[in-house]
Amino acid sequence: MTVSIVIPAFNEGPSVAGTVRQALAALSAAGIVGGEVLVVDDGSSDDTAAQAEAAGARVTRHPHNIGYGRAIKTGMEVAANDTIVITDADGTYPIAEIPALLAQYRRGFDMVVGERTGSHYRESWIKWPLRIALRRLVEHVAGRPIPDINSGLRVFSRTTTRPFLIHLSDGFSFTTSITLAYMINGRFVHYHPIAYGERSGTTKVRLLKDSWRTVKVILKTALYHSPMTIFFALSAGCVLLAAISIAIGIVFKMATGFMMGVASILAAIFVFCLGLLSDLLRQILKK
Repeated sequence: MTVSIVIPAFNEGPSVAGTVRQALAALSAAGIVGGEVLVVDDGSSDDTAAQAEAAGARVTRHPHNIGYGRAIKTGMEVAANDTIVITDADGTYPIAEIPALLAQYRRGFDMVVGERTGSHYRESWIKWPLRIALRRLVEHVAGRPIPDINSGLRVFSRTTTRPFLIHLSDGFSFTTSITLAYMINGRFVHYHPIAYGERSGTTKVRLLKDSWRTVKVILKTALYHSPMTIFFALSAGCVLLAAISIAIGIVFKMATGFMMGVASILAAIFVFCLGLLSDLLRQILKK
């Protein structure tokens, strides 16, 4: 098995060379012949590309910054091998764990993900609750527990990913969207615990803005791959509203409550039927 390690990088000059050297060492430790380390410089204004090349990586560049996910997609397009490993250039992921992930991948999993652990993964009291909320939403859509929805260290096949590629996020939500795409479509995903390290430099993630974008990506991915998940939840919400409205109408003898209840029941039926039509359309398009 030959492997391409794809490293998206934006203004990571101080850390990218060390990451490249570790990646090359990981390929050697895994006994991989013909592997490569590919750095995608996403429009950096510093010496990221020069540092990566000097350390032994093959480098491809975007003329301007366009996004983390788009950099990974570019790396997949130009990679020499079908087996893709992605990791970050900022020193947070233990590159030495790549051979262990590849060993799990060889067992027949479609994707192996580094499950982050440790104090640096929790980071702040603001990020952790948001991360938990997003995780619960993704688990609801996927219908199974997900230890880490957006880890940036993972192994997968370019061939397996290609049918989903156009629907995967070009931003930081790339990893979330590929996790959902694999799980909703019945792919085998394995999680391997890793120690998440302290970041070198400042984060490029904008907490609230990128969290909102992640929510939109989750909903968009669910609507494409499993529309009934969203429509059923909306229909259930309408039924709950109907029950509350009718209960209020009975208790307070309000005709308005009954009317709202009937309207909510009709809305629930309408939304559920839309979901059935959306799922039928998805199956037709898939064929």
